[in-house]
Order: sequence, then structure tokens, then C-alpha cells
Amino acid sequence: MPPERGPDAGASGNPPGANLHWRGLESLYSSAAINQMFASRLEIPGEGRARIHFDVSPEVFHAGGAAHGTIYFKMLDDAAFYAANTLVSDRFLLTTAFNLHLTRPVTGGRLVAEGTYISGRRRVFVAESRLIDEAGDEIGRGSGTFMRSRIALSGLPGYHTACED
Repeated sequence: MPPERGPDAGASGNPPGANLHWRGLESLYSSAAINQMFASRLEIPGEGRARIHFDVSPEVFHAGGAAHGTIYFKMLDDAAFYAANTLVSDRFLLTTAFNLHLTRPVTGGRLVAEGTYISGRRRVFVAESRLIDEAGDEIGRGSGTFMRSRIALSGLPGYHTACED
């Protein structure tokens, strides 16, 4: 659950500058080389929350005709990661551990991975995510720990550009 808001929170209840930071994270996601391989989009609706919208097509199938587990991992990890990174505006986080539970196969369509910040504020953050298919059914779930890196967000080209526009 996101932390309580103090007296310096903006009128929306979000920390000052939060929307700019979140748009920077969305831009960073879309600029990452790995994301050029997938039909996906990051949406950050608020502090401690992130959504990855993803289209599943036969290009990501395993030999059994359904989405490979890599897709589940990527979407669930990214959603949890970005949910946690909404609380950190100076550093890029790194995944240190991630647990994955696959409950149903998916053979196509649009999926949404919903990430939620759980706890942590200083160095290590905990977040979880769930993967939902077009029918609204949960098909996977994950949880992970993420730690601050030495990588400044302001030094990353995709993030930096978004924050200076």
C-alpha cells in the first residue's frame, strides 16, 4: 500500500512533481531496447501502481501453442518494478528476486499486468503484480524485491528527455 501523504503533497494527493516523474518512467519504458521486441505499453495511474498493456501473438508462443513463460515473467516483473520505482525519483531500481505463479495458459489477445507497491522506503522495496486476460481472469501472479541502484534516472536518455520536455 502506498505511504500516507504529508502536508507537502500536491492537490491531487500525489507528491509534488510525481506526474512528471511517472511520465518519465513511461518514456523510459518505451525507450528500452527490449521493449522494441514486444507490443507493450506502460501506464502509471498513480503512486505505487503500474500497468503493462501487452498484445500476445504467435511470435511469443512456445512449441505447445501458448505464450512462453518469459512473457509472463517480463510483464509481471515490469509491472511490479515500475510500481516500486514510482516511489523513487532519483535512482533506477533493480530486481533482486522475483517469484512467479502461472495459473493459466494464454493463446492470444490483450493482457494487462497490474503492479502494486507493498512496502519498503529506503533501500529495498517489495511489490507484487497480477496478469489479467481479456476476460478479466487472472492468469499469473508475481512478487518481487527491488533495490536502489547507483544508476541515476536523470542520466538515462529515455527518462531525461521526458523530464525536460
